[in-house]
Amino acid sequence: MPELPEVETVVRGLSLSLPGRAILEVRLGKTDFIDDPVALAEQMSGARVVNVARRAKFIFIEMISEGTNVPPDPRFYLVIHLGMTGRLTICHAADPILPHTHVFFSLDDGRELRFTDSRRFGRMLVVAQSKAPEVFGHLGAEPLDITLEEFCVRFSARGGRIKALLLDQSVLGGVGNIYADESLFRARIHPARIASSLTKTQLIVLHRSVREILTAAIQLRGSSIADYVDSEGNRGKFQQRHRVYKRTGKPCARCKEPIRRIIVSGRSSHFCPKCQPAPRARKVRRKRRKS
Repeated sequence: MPELPEVETVVRGLSLSLPGRAILEVRLGKTDFIDDPVALAEQMSGARVVNVARRAKFIFIEMISEGTNVPPDPRFYLVIHLGMTGRLTICHAADPILPHTHVFFSLDDGRELRFTDSRRFGRMLVVAQSKAPEVFGHLGAEPLDITLEEFCVRFSARGGRIKALLLDQSVLGGVGNIYADESLFRARIHPARIASSLTKTQLIVLHRSVREILTAAIQLRGSSIADYVDSEGNRGKFQQRHRVYKRTGKPCARCKEPIRRIIVSGRSSHFCPKCQPAPRARKVRRKRRKS
């Protein structure tokens, strides 16, 4: 599933082409991933793109309605989640159409914004700008913006596994399985550690590791493991820098110990058993029987 670096890469690509463009026509194929297909087609047709931004793993295309019958609140967002296999690319109208392309937005410069999703686990909806905080207020802090102090507050008192909390979108918005594994490896923290058991020093290192891993991944335009491509259809390169993710049995880049895979809170977790020592089991004290 595309995570923060992949979504950020797509947003940066779209930001170079979409702002200022008007939507002339909307064509829809399968629509089971669209919250309200009729409303989406009606609102998008004739609207103009103002800006493209990201929040967690969601793409927010800011639109403004133009022409006749403009509603009282003319600004709204086209919000897109790529799901597992979603692709959002800008093409020339005459370009070949990939299988499983379900949405076409015709632009006023002769190109098209196309959404392709083979498994249709993505999501697409239109939200009034004034309603966006209400709809997406549950999302946690941005990993690249969160301060060290806030990071420590969010994790130091939690009784859950650190890997599960990194994936919790109400805690941090945008981190997924790939970058949680890579960040924990860089910080030398086992994915099954209880967050509240981490020392202040370990939390400082983890905060820095998350930011460094995400920044490096964005610079290399994300990780292309399966379906992900950027807005121009190009693959990312950060998968070449993975140290633990999907490297089960391969030698650790630090110590040569084979990488292991376990399940933490229902999710696959990859780690080095030597660099990321497992938490010690708590000893159970048995009460002595009175004679």
